[in-house]
Amino acid sequence: MTVTVAPTDPAALRTRFDAELAAFLRGRGPGVPHDVPEAVLAVLHRFVLTGGKRLRPLFCYWGWRGTGAPDGGPIMVAAAALELFHAFALIHDDILDRSDHRRGEPSVHRLFAELHARSSWRGDPEAYGRNSALICGDLCAIWSDRMFHDCGLPAAQLRRGHALFALMRAEVIAGEYLDVLAGTATAEGHGSTTDGAVGTALTVIRMKSARYTVTRPLQIGAALAGADRAVLRALAEFGDPLGDAFQLRDDLLGVFGDPAVTGKSNLDDLREGKPTVLLALARAAADPAQSARLRDLVGDPALDAAAAAELRQVIEATGARRRIERMIRVRAEVARAALDRLPLAEPARSALAVLAARAVHRRH
Repeated sequence: MTVTVAPTDPAALRTRFDAELAAFLRGRGPGVPHDVPEAVLAVLHRFVLTGGKRLRPLFCYWGWRGTGAPDGGPIMVAAAALELFHAFALIHDDILDRSDHRRGEPSVHRLFAELHARSSWRGDPEAYGRNSALICGDLCAIWSDRMFHDCGLPAAQLRRGHALFALMRAEVIAGEYLDVLAGTATAEGHGSTTDGAVGTALTVIRMKSARYTVTRPLQIGAALAGADRAVLRALAEFGDPLGDAFQLRDDLLGVFGDPAVTGKSNLDDLREGKPTVLLALARAAADPAQSARLRDLVGDPALDAAAAAELRQVIEATGARRRIERMIRVRAEVARAALDRLPLAEPARSALAVLAARAVHRRH
């Protein structure tokens, strides 16, 4: 049965995605074949269904609808499967970044560490938390594939979409490795290789986040509906700059955002010394005194609120924040121009314009 959907209402679609995710998770519980421990399922049910923007399912859905394909259950399931892969990426990312909060709640490794401590079990609660979260992330990656394949679309359509789904997953993991590798570089030397540092950071966000947030979900939805290569290339001309703008905004919020709104600490990226475009630009433009403070403070695991406030002032003074805002604006304009050129059916074009604005102009 076809369901009528308000043209640009992400909330209505989110409700439907969440219903599909909840149904899928119920099918993994105790008492069914290949069940998982109840504690694992409870944590994942809470993590997957609490919070989040559902951007990837939304872009996948509108990529499908943009070809003129109708609304229906199979595309809702296929699109929702991308949220399970997103859960995998977030869980593992929080472990790598040592982030204790996600969406205003304890991250998955923290939940398991706290369970271990409350239960007075033997061993190290932190190791138990990390190891259990890794397993949960792996489960989400496996389940995303299962949910995608079981969405109900014909095999030929699934093959077209799955080729891009597989590419997206490989890109994310490669981008995560590049992020880890970039984090091994010392702060010294960044100023003399500005283009290289900024270019590396942009490559990381394109592979690790930007493409899997916008471009690949759009292309997966369109490919499932039978779009040709020319359409897929045109979707990338819209999705790549928008995805970059989305992640650049995310990096700004990671340093300057309000934790009460973002649901994440605004200390984690600074304590980790995350090699973002923001920090690359700040290091490049810093004077000797500012460079010294950046070297002293960025990457300090004991960085407190007062030192973080000083660090934010230094970043502001270098002009890095202003330059990031300009980069976001330029990329958003490029994406909007590409959207205007896309041969999309309505209401997909209007819905994507709304999503693009929300992805760039946001506080969380």
